[in-house]
Amino acid sequence: MPWIVGLASVALVLFILQDAFETVVLPRRISRRFRLARLIFRMSWWLWRRPAHLIHNGARREYYLSLYGPLSLLFLLVIWAVGLISGFALLQWSLGMTVHAPEQQVSLSTLFYFSGTTFFTLGLGDIAPAAGLPRLMTVIEAGTGFGFLALVLSYLPVIYQAFSRREASIAQLDAHAGSPPSALELLRRHSQGEQFPELVRLLREWERWAAELLESHLSYPVLIYYRSQHERQSWLAALTTLLDACALIIVYLDDLPAQTAWFTFAIARHAAVDLAQVFDVKPRPTGEGRLAGEERARLLAALEELGLAVSPEREQRLAELRQLYEQYVQSLARRLEMPLPSWAPAKVIDDWQTSPWELLAASRDTLAWQRKMLKLQRKFETMKTGAQSPDETSAG
Repeated sequence: MPWIVGLASVALVLFILQDAFETVVLPRRISRRFRLARLIFRMSWWLWRRPAHLIHNGARREYYLSLYGPLSLLFLLVIWAVGLISGFALLQWSLGMTVHAPEQQVSLSTLFYFSGTTFFTLGLGDIAPAAGLPRLMTVIEAGTGFGFLALVLSYLPVIYQAFSRREASIAQLDAHAGSPPSALELLRRHSQGEQFPELVRLLREWERWAAELLESHLSYPVLIYYRSQHERQSWLAALTTLLDACALIIVYLDDLPAQTAWFTFAIARHAAVDLAQVFDVKPRPTGEGRLAGEERARLLAALEELGLAVSPEREQRLAELRQLYEQYVQSLARRLEMPLPSWAPAKVIDDWQTSPWELLAASRDTLAWQRKMLKLQRKFETMKTGAQSPDETSAG
């Protein structure tokens, strides 16, 4: 029996170390379906997102969902540490519990305590291995714990640096395409004053952004759960806006080099497909999808206002391009609880044009205006009641 527990504990330690190495150190996507980190993220996200549907306030709901990314990372680190401590404790038990402890009889809880103090290199000295192989296991566990803590301390800055690079470009998109961003608004703002060279430069910058998004989120999948700081922005909305804009440019803008838009479209679509594979999200046919009804009519009318040629052939070409990516981004949006941007929003508000103080001042002005109107209404009613006819006065 002890040798079976010993083999199982060694397998547990090696399994945890392999999962940590593939998650933190190895900079590439692992195609193996069963992984501890992947299982933890999927199960914990499934449980975390359920209560979000009960929160009707949009800001509070977004805040609740934004907590999952950092907490899931900390939870994964705790699971790794507990697994390694348990594996080494069971390994010491399989070796005969040959340790010196203040209590007369060594129990399994004593070994877990000894394994925890050794793993975190506390060096209390109240419990010590007897001799031989237990001492070797203690040294190995101490080295593993020291390396694990160093790995964690180096892992967190890398995660947040990648997050900061991603969010910096998303924040810049606010002035270019509105909040939430939309492809039509991007074209409208860059068509005024013939800003097409600026649009070409922007596409090249976002081509690089999409490539960095693909590389960082495949290497560190936990970044997928990290949400943007602003409620109406997200990496998925930015990626979808980029795909929508490239599709419109390819189909409707004859004066712009289509090759630049094709390059950006290709890498952005690559990112959407690969990230859907990481989540094991199956794309579903969308039919009309996000562009139908009134929104389609607004888009066509806006394109005509911009002086672009609109025809059924171009619409069919746009539908073909949409089918290449919309089913993937829609599946990701459902899984991540991230809303997708519209093609032609009825109202566009930029985050840089608003602030809490301005909203507070506007609400105060509105309240003052309502109070003033109420006083005038009461004064008018008083005057109307006082101005009675002579017949009514004599009758009274």
